[in-house]
Amino acid sequence: MLITIGRRCGSTEYETVDPEPASFYRRSMTAISFITSDGTRYDLDAPDGGSVMQAAIRNDVPGIDADCGGACACATCHVYVDEARLAELPPMEAMEEDMLDFALDVRPNSRLSCQIRVRPELAGLTLTVPARQA
Repeated sequence: MLITIGRRCGSTEYETVDPEPASFYRRSMTAISFITSDGTRYDLDAPDGGSVMQAAIRNDVPGIDADCGGACACATCHVYVDEARLAELPPMEAMEEDMLDFALDVRPNSRLSCQIRVRPELAGLTLTVPARQA
């Protein structure tokens, strides 16, 4: 059995994974942090290969609404990436940039968390959740 875990902006291909324990539940984890608009810090371990948005939703991080479920069709998973780490992320694709036009208080370090894939090189990444989502 395969489960769908999301897709990249502009792609019609959904990523699927085999949820068997050896390939899904025991995937390696990377530590990332969210800081909400009230200053609360959420330190969590996110499964490598999944999106930062999925990790936020699974850990009940307030302010990440993810109305489209990670399909890059809204801007309700908008985050601010730590500027010192921004260059470590893949470049933003055109569709993500277009979706950010709908976000509130967009900054140079704004990204959609559904488009950031967790990988070990991002260990310690800090993301700040805006006060409001679009």
